[in-house]
Amino acid sequence: MTASLPPHTPVLIHEVLEVFEGVEEGVIVDCTLGFGGHSEALLRHKPHIKIIGIDKDAQAREYASKRLEIFGDRFSCVAGSFGEKFEEILQTYGEDISGVLADIGVSSLQLDDPQRGFGFHANNLDMRMDMDAYLNARIVINQYSIYELERIFKEYGEIKEYKKMASLIVHRRQKEPFVSANDLSNFLQKHFRGSHIHPATLAFQAIRIEVNDELGELKKLLESASRLKKAVFGIISFHSLEDRMVKNTFKQWTKSCICESHVYKCECGNNHSKGAIITKKPLVAKEEENRHNRRARSAKLRSFTFKD
Repeated sequence: MTASLPPHTPVLIHEVLEVFEGVEEGVIVDCTLGFGGHSEALLRHKPHIKIIGIDKDAQAREYASKRLEIFGDRFSCVAGSFGEKFEEILQTYGEDISGVLADIGVSSLQLDDPQRGFGFHANNLDMRMDMDAYLNARIVINQYSIYELERIFKEYGEIKEYKKMASLIVHRRQKEPFVSANDLSNFLQKHFRGSHIHPATLAFQAIRIEVNDELGELKKLLESASRLKKAVFGIISFHSLEDRMVKNTFKQWTKSCICESHVYKCECGNNHSKGAIITKKPLVAKEEENRHNRRARSAKLRSFTFKD
C-alpha cells in the first residue's frame, strides 16, 4: 500500500528553503511533487502560501496527498507531466504564482522499487515515471534500431563508446532479449570495464531520459517559466545535460540586449532582462547530507528571480 511507504527526505531541503526565503504568500508550484518532502517543508515554514503539486506518478500523488492532507486546501495536486501542466497552471493563476520548484530526476523510492526497473538490480526493465505511458525501457533496448540506440547513448549518456555499446546490445538481443534491468546491467558490466563508475550508469541515464522525455519536459518548463513575473524559480538537476540547459537558460534570461551578434549598435531597446540569477554557482549538498543520502552528491540547485 502506498500509505505505508517509509518517510522520505528530499535532497537540498535547507537550500530550497533558503532560495524561497523571501516568498511569503501566493502560490508555489512544485513541478515534481514526488513524495511531498519539499512541499511539506515549504508549507510548514510559510503559513501564507499555497502549493500546487504536479506529478505523472500515481503512486507519488497518492502518497503525497496523504502526507499533506493536514494542510487542507493549502495543498492540491494534478496528474501529468510538468512540461504541459505547468503551462496550464500558469494560464490559470498568472501573477498569483510567486514561486516554482522542480526537482528533476528519479526519486529514491522509485529507484528502490524493483518493479519500476530503474535500479541496476531490478527484476523489471521499465523506467517509466508514468505507468500509463506506452514507451518503456524494454521497448527501447529490444526494439530500437542500432542507430537510435547510438543516438541516445551519445546524446543522453555522453558515452564515448556509444557505437560499441549499441552494437553489442543489438547482437545480444538477436539471440535473447533483455528482460530485466539486472540482466542489462550485468551485460554492460561484462563488456565495459575500467571506469570509476558502474558501466551501466550512463546507459541507464540515457534510456531513462528517452523513456520519459526528460530533456523535452525540462525545455517546455523553461519556455513557460520565462513568462513569470515577480517569482522565484528553483531547479534541482542531477546530471550535466540538465544542469547545462538550466545554466544557459538563466544566463539568457539576464540579457538586457537581445540583438543579433552581428548588430553594431543595439536596436532592441536594451530592456529585455527577465530578472537576476540568485545562485551565481549552484548550491550543492553539505558533507553531512552527502553522508546520509548518496543521491544528494550529484544534486545541483540553481535559482532565478523574475522581476515585475
